[in-house]
Amino acid sequence: MVGQQHERPLLSEGNGMNRRFDGHLAAAMNYGLDAELAAGLSYIADLDFNDITAARVLEAEIMAMAPPVDTTGVDVRDLRIPLDNGAGTIGLRLTTPTAVERPMPVILNLHGGGFCCGNVDAEHGRDVELAKEVGAIVATVAYRLAPEHPYPVALGDCYTALCWIAENADEIGADTDRVAVHGRSAGGGLAAALTLLTRDRGGPRICYQFLAVPELDDRLDTPSMRRFTDTPRWNRPKAILSWKYYLADCGTPGSADIPAYAAPARETNFAGLPPTYISVMQFDPLRDEGVEYAQKLLAADVVVELHLYPATFHASHIITAAEVSQRELAEEVAVLSRALNG
Repeated sequence: MVGQQHERPLLSEGNGMNRRFDGHLAAAMNYGLDAELAAGLSYIADLDFNDITAARVLEAEIMAMAPPVDTTGVDVRDLRIPLDNGAGTIGLRLTTPTAVERPMPVILNLHGGGFCCGNVDAEHGRDVELAKEVGAIVATVAYRLAPEHPYPVALGDCYTALCWIAENADEIGADTDRVAVHGRSAGGGLAAALTLLTRDRGGPRICYQFLAVPELDDRLDTPSMRRFTDTPRWNRPKAILSWKYYLADCGTPGSADIPAYAAPARETNFAGLPPTYISVMQFDPLRDEGVEYAQKLLAADVVVELHLYPATFHASHIITAAEVSQRELAEEVAVLSRALNG
């Protein structure tokens, strides 16, 4: 079954930094959430972006409770790759199927977490699933996080990883003509930014971009962003803090001087971008910026697939037992398989 590595919902022990959601609260919030998703809300921990250090501690505690991942059929390697400026290294986890003929396609995965949280371990179960089911190397980047490392650090780390894969394709068994970038939430925003940056620099070829619930627009002015101030997992107050931390060295979020590489919704030239998949959730403040980004790509004659999942919230796929989550996860495999394997 798709998503079997994460069928147990994320748990919260209810300490001072967490808030619990349950079906009654969802009803009180007057959002018509899918019944299966609403039933799982009470098991989801809510990270407090006012205290990033504590949020990361909780994240680690959640991962420690997760069941072990079945890595049968894949090889998992944790590498350190050098930064271009000689200022150290960053982590890159390669999850490679062992029974697939080389060279293999690559999914360059950029994890979510509001630019401030998230890590390769949180992606591990899904990386293994994608490697097995798509028949691709999944390369997940341990990019550096804000607020300690604000823009453009994370984007630079992702570009470094993309170039490393191209330069070491023979050694890792990668097909450089079949590299897709993949990201969810802030990772989706980074994937969109990386695709723009790579096009403009003439960097390694990206054949596809998969943007799941992408965080794209620092201006925070879409109808969904203005409306959804109390939605589960992600809401306007968290988005405000996320952009504040990420753009700390760049300018005030919403100001005129924020570059499109930081907030891809500001881009005006979409020519020459690869085929794209974008998913959005109905009760997610990021919904409308994802839809608008798809419309801009369409206007530039980019091949786009846009899917709005009904009665869902941001990252609701973590409640994997829900039928709508199963559809979302299955479609991820189908879309990437079609893009990379024909």
